[in-house]
Amino acid sequence: MVHQIKMSIYHKHMIMMTKTKSSPVLGLLILGLLVGLLDYDYIEAIVEPDYPFLPFEIQTTHFPPDFYFGTAIAAYQVEGAYNKSGKGPSIWDTFTHEHPERIVDGSNGDVAVDFYNKYREDIRLMSNELGMNAFRFSISWPRVIPSGRVSEGVNEEGIAFYNRVIDEARMNGLEPFVTIFHWDVPQALEDKYGGFLSPRIVSDYKDFAELCFERFGDRVKHWITLNEPYEFSMGGYEAGNSAPGRCSHWVNRACTDGDSSTEPYIVGHHLILCHAEAVRLYRRKPWTSGSIGKIGITLDVTWFLPLTNSLDDIEAAHRSIDFKFGWFMDPINYGQYPLSMRTLVGARLPEFTWEQKQIVKNSYDFIGINSYTSTYASSNFTPDPFPTHIRASTDPRVSLTYYKNGNPIGEQGTPDWLFVYPKGILDILTYTKHTYKDPLIYITENGIGDAVNLTRQETIKDKWRIDYHGGHLYYLRRAICEYKVRVKGYFVWTLTDNLEWANGFSVRMGLYSVDRSSKELTRTPKGSAERFHYFLMKRDRQGNGGVAPIPLEDTCYIPIPIRPPPPVVAANGTKVAHDEL
Repeated sequence: MVHQIKMSIYHKHMIMMTKTKSSPVLGLLILGLLVGLLDYDYIEAIVEPDYPFLPFEIQTTHFPPDFYFGTAIAAYQVEGAYNKSGKGPSIWDTFTHEHPERIVDGSNGDVAVDFYNKYREDIRLMSNELGMNAFRFSISWPRVIPSGRVSEGVNEEGIAFYNRVIDEARMNGLEPFVTIFHWDVPQALEDKYGGFLSPRIVSDYKDFAELCFERFGDRVKHWITLNEPYEFSMGGYEAGNSAPGRCSHWVNRACTDGDSSTEPYIVGHHLILCHAEAVRLYRRKPWTSGSIGKIGITLDVTWFLPLTNSLDDIEAAHRSIDFKFGWFMDPINYGQYPLSMRTLVGARLPEFTWEQKQIVKNSYDFIGINSYTSTYASSNFTPDPFPTHIRASTDPRVSLTYYKNGNPIGEQGTPDWLFVYPKGILDILTYTKHTYKDPLIYITENGIGDAVNLTRQETIKDKWRIDYHGGHLYYLRRAICEYKVRVKGYFVWTLTDNLEWANGFSVRMGLYSVDRSSKELTRTPKGSAERFHYFLMKRDRQGNGGVAPIPLEDTCYIPIPIRPPPPVVAANGTKVAHDEL
């Protein structure tokens, strides 16, 4: 089969460019030789979107017996109880309270979906109804340390809450995957020294991490230092559409303070140092009983395809990956930022000292990847006519689009930046394997919002989300079986509809809907929840369905039924089959 023997010319070039970062010209020469050996049609066939959009017919027997399936949540988005039991305010409490106009529906996380009081119910949904064997959640920094600084006091009520959550999860057969920081900086630290704009945050974060290890490490074996540092840096300090809402005024007139050309890089730098210090601390002390735990980081990764087969567009796609994924992956692997970032950002990009490089490089046991969508990258970049208008999002010198020849890369979902392209997860995983020393990987988030303009009956039926997860699981399985990527888990985003940051409750990404008009915030399973139940309840907590475990090499030979992909709606409203794109 073609799929079993080919790797795209683009993908090969990405790997070569990584190996020849000190000489990008050599990488281009190698690519030129490859291009010269192949005809245009073959290259086009490789680069074009190419995926069967599957029904959810994959079975648990298609995955290794020790594979984790779970759902992921974040404290601010679900907990509520924003001022109860000794919790201090976070920057998201402040942002949503002071600027409701910057949230699509004006909502906030004061109550959210009340996970604080309904955690037992939600955990049992994951375990008893869905059949999951893992649960990813985050610790709210201001809930356990209201002032943000351990030296100023620990909130024991907050500690007790997370002890209850961890114990309940384990009692229901769910392995806890705990995120230490998922964007909710204590407002006290923002007021004291500017939060992640100051290097002082590194010491306070390290103390917070140590507290988590000390109090929960006897039961938690999988730790995630940070969630999506790219989005935190860019959303909060470049575009200004996330807390703390900083950016250059010319970028977003709602921003009264900030610098979109420098602050994202400063914040990202401090996040990397926080991550590295937490990993070093964790590795130095025996926090876990029994087997040794693992610690990693979760990064959001968009797959970028070149808009055309030109070398310029291929390089544009590579720069896009460098500036989003490589920004954090290169330092924690090699101790420095990607060459493209150092070249294009220049003095605005902070530098690691020699001592910091030794701490930062190789600072993870696993990588968490949040995968949602893919897009095209083009070198057809038009700079801002005002020379002083410099911002981090334009530093890659790339133009991004979801459309090629008037046709979308896939169906548009919600949020509006999410276009459905399941094959992107395969490309991301194989790129990561070849570029970053074959790491252990978990897919820590993958999901989509409800399709727009649906009736309630159609929303509950949820075929849209079923197909989305089915397609991604198909390519995930191919990554494991065909390309030997070491993926050990898959977490659905998310369990229930929740507060999707600046989108508020206008975007619904849960396997369960939440009736926000009811006092009980009633959870109702969508079709995707029922399909995951069918998919997962066949396997026991060890993942083998009560039968002898199937070796990985055997699971990879179990066939998966495939049906033709549905047509994509073109710009003119006509439906175009994928093989006609």
